[in-house]
Amino acid sequence: MQTTILDYRIIIEPEEHKGKTVYTAFCPALGVADWGQTIEASKQHIQEAIQCQIESMIKQKSPIPPADSPEFTITMASVTLPKDVRHLAFA
Repeated sequence: MQTTILDYRIIIEPEEHKGKTVYTAFCPALGVADWGQTIEASKQHIQEAIQCQIESMIKQKSPIPPADSPEFTITMASVTLPKDVRHLAFA
C-alpha cells in the first residue's frame, strides 16, 4: 500500500495550569488541539490527535486539508487599550 505524508503546521504555547506550566498544541488546518506537560509530550499528543482526525475524515469520506506550506511568517500585533479597561486584559 502506498502512503502519502502530509506536514501540518503546529503552534505550541505555554500556559499555566494549576500553578504549573503545560504546553498546548494547535493544528489550525484541522482544528485539532491537545496538550502535554512538556513540549515533546505536546508534540506527540497532537500528532496522535491529527492521525485520529485524518482516520476519521477518511472513514467519513470527508476531504482532507492539503499539507501546509513550509514558508510562513509569525509575528506579533501590538494593540493599545484605554486605561479604564486595561484591568480586563489581565483577568
